[in-house]
Amino acid sequence: MARGWQRESAAAAAAGVARDRPATASENAPDPETLQLLRKKESIELSRVRVIRELKNSQNPRFKALMVKALADLEAQLKTFKGD
Repeated sequence: MARGWQRESAAAAAAGVARDRPATASENAPDPETLQLLRKKESIELSRVRVIRELKNSQNPRFKALMVKALADLEAQLKTFKGD
């Protein structure tokens, strides 16, 4: 009999915690515009890492020149975020 009561008590406590979390999470969440900017910055940083990796592994001089230009463009885009 005691086990059943403990399970109900634990379930009620867990439900109480679950109800409290969304309220605090929504208060700390950044606005959609900020999230969009963060995602764009992360995307540019990932692209930069990919371009650097391809630049190191490439053999073709024309492809290397293309990757150097792409890297310069990505770094210019990142500078706009660092100014914010």
